Amino acid sequence: MTADHYLWNILQREQVDNGLYSPVRNCQQTMLPLLQQWGGGFLVDVMASGSFAKGTANKSGTDIDLFVSLSETTPETLKDIYTKLARRMEELGFKPRLQNVSIGIKVGSFDVDLVPAKRQNAFSLDHSLYRRRADTWTKTNIAAHIALVSASGCTNEIRIIKLWRDQRGLDFPSFYLELTVIEALRGRSGPSLSANVWTVLQYLRDRFASARFVDPSNTNNILSDELSDTAQRNIATAAGTSLGAKTWGEIVR
Repeated sequence: MTADHYLWNILQREQVDNGLYSPVRNCQQTMLPLLQQWGGGFLVDVMASGSFAKGTANKSGTDIDLFVSLSETTPETLKDIYTKLARRMEELGFKPRLQNVSIGIKVGSFDVDLVPAKRQNAFSLDHSLYRRRADTWTKTNIAAHIALVSASGCTNEIRIIKLWRDQRGLDFPSFYLELTVIEALRGRSGPSLSANVWTVLQYLRDRFASARFVDPSNTNNILSDELSDTAQRNIATAAGTSLGAKTWGEIVR
């Protein structure tokens, strides 16, 4: 079996159905009335987002992200919105997990991340959301993220690197990872999946720790600041170790 065949087999095993009739979309329908009750007249929309919407999801990761858009007239602060949504999920028996910008819950057999945000105005898709780790807020545009990543031509390489990250327990936020893969392959992407993944690992080993990544929808949101120097070095070290592996089975499985 060639390296490319090995990696393609992994992608097939981890393939996620994100079509209109995907069973995981039922989570959106299940949560919608509960979120409407919680948000009242301030709820604008609940939409699929994250890796599911971008085409970069794996079966072994979170099944779906639901972006919970609230009106700019919502009186609560972003922190209060996040806290109150987590409390409501707990009251409903969902056992919420507090993450950075999302709240993780289990809906049936599916892992769902709720991302509450407040729309900045009625004329754009820009939103403000709470960042729990830094106890601050940031502006972002989820629709712009989805469009950028899904059209990058790098979704297969991103999925492999996400598996690699998860199997090593690395702290590497998904959008930061996606932009890193796109940058590593800028002008160098070819037909060989294994060669492209190898290029990404080389980038992670040699250039990642000193690279600066900015949210393309908000130049004040420095994604590379989300990780400590130690966390970035851990990623670079793991990439170096993988590049020294004798087989692809030692790199990702």
